Amino acid sequence: MNFTKGTMICAALLTACSAAPQSEAGTAAVPSQRGGGEPYELLGSQVFDVPDPSSGITYQVFISLPPSYGAEPARNYPVVYVTDADYGFPMLRLIGRRMNGAGPRIEEFILVGLSYGKGHEPMASRRRDYTPTAKGASDAPSGAVHGESLRYRDYLRDAVIPFVEARFRAAPAERTFVGHSYGGLLGAQILMTEPRMFSGYVLGSPSFWFDRKYLLRQTPGLLDQVAAIDADVYMYVGEFEARRKGDRRYQQDVDMVADNGTFADMLRARNYPGLNLKAEVLADEDHLSVAPRGFTNGLLHTLPARNREE
Repeated sequence: MNFTKGTMICAALLTACSAAPQSEAGTAAVPSQRGGGEPYELLGSQVFDVPDPSSGITYQVFISLPPSYGAEPARNYPVVYVTDADYGFPMLRLIGRRMNGAGPRIEEFILVGLSYGKGHEPMASRRRDYTPTAKGASDAPSGAVHGESLRYRDYLRDAVIPFVEARFRAAPAERTFVGHSYGGLLGAQILMTEPRMFSGYVLGSPSFWFDRKYLLRQTPGLLDQVAAIDADVYMYVGEFEARRKGDRRYQQDVDMVADNGTFADMLRARNYPGLNLKAEVLADEDHLSVAPRGFTNGLLHTLPARNREE
């Protein structure tokens, strides 16, 4: 019998509803929003304060467990860590679930949102934590702090990852980093300085332009010190992130498409046997529109669904 895609989705939804816990009235006991004008919540998510002992800054991490987590108590899950959690966390949570709506395409994963310093202004927090040198961008406000990315990398390694893996059924060998813009710049630096922290990297529109392309200039020397990179790496950038003066669809001052290509070429030139690299320029996208599409492609590259014994 032939089924349309829509029929398959409806059947999956009916199966899910029939398997849901039943209330005394016989209806599915589905969590709901509080109502009465209360704030909207991302149901099923958790928030924890995880301080950084070296700086004294308290950060928040957001946690979302996969749909099968409670039903498969013996199973360990890959973990996806995403920077800029205020937008990255809900976006990746939805992508991970929607992509499996008509059958598995992406491995189910524990999602960890890496939010900003508690009580800190978001842009100030990301400027400080995601950039490699103290020299800020030209449009940064006077007194803005930059250049603490290595300290923040160590915080992730020594505080956040142990926190997650002590509390949830995480698979330590299956960690994926996802970051966009400054977050992608941070991910590129981690890839070259602590490559084994993650088995997958989604590097979205990395801000390689920062401080006169500091990280690009450092890349040859950093890679000289890396004997192996065993990771799935997906790099994306939008078509309109290229530089084209006079056309407002494009960047006017920096060429992020060229920088992305330069970094990808330097990685490929090392011929690391364990490196599975894919770099794409996504058509009709700019720096603000490209992340949802890039995140989706990145998960398909780093966490494709695999056959699982029933």
